[in-house]
Amino acid sequence: MRRYLKSVLLVWLAVAFVASLSYAWPTKGDLVKIAQEYIAQITPKELNAELSEAKAGKLVILDVREPSEYKAGHIPYAKNLPRGLLEFKIAKLVPDKSTPIVVYCRSGGRGSLATLRLMTMGYGNVKNLEKGFIFGWKKAGYKVEK
Repeated sequence: MRRYLKSVLLVWLAVAFVASLSYAWPTKGDLVKIAQEYIAQITPKELNAELSEAKAGKLVILDVREPSEYKAGHIPYAKNLPRGLLEFKIAKLVPDKSTPIVVYCRSGGRGSLATLRLMTMGYGNVKNLEKGFIFGWKKAGYKVEK
């Protein structure tokens, strides 16, 4: 796992280096595509089937959207930790790095980046919700809490 994470970091560094040579820095879309090559995804249907695990505290559902987005509607049992605070607050929220975590955002971009970041921080059982909250979970018609 450690070797895998080192290779992920090397890919990020290589992209940044190559981009700096041509002054064409990677776009957010480029970064999301790179992240999605290295992370595991979970479908809304699969996550819905695991809600009982989240209710029992055996799975952390992590909403990395902003608090206002979370308050407007979120997946049941989800905990809000905005993407910008992830590195600073995740250890307190999820101290055991083997805890299963499902990350989501609005449409999948922030969630993908957050999932990869958690992996590089040593969290070994992290997945991103495919298509995020709006285009995945909500569009499939699953329960939304406010």
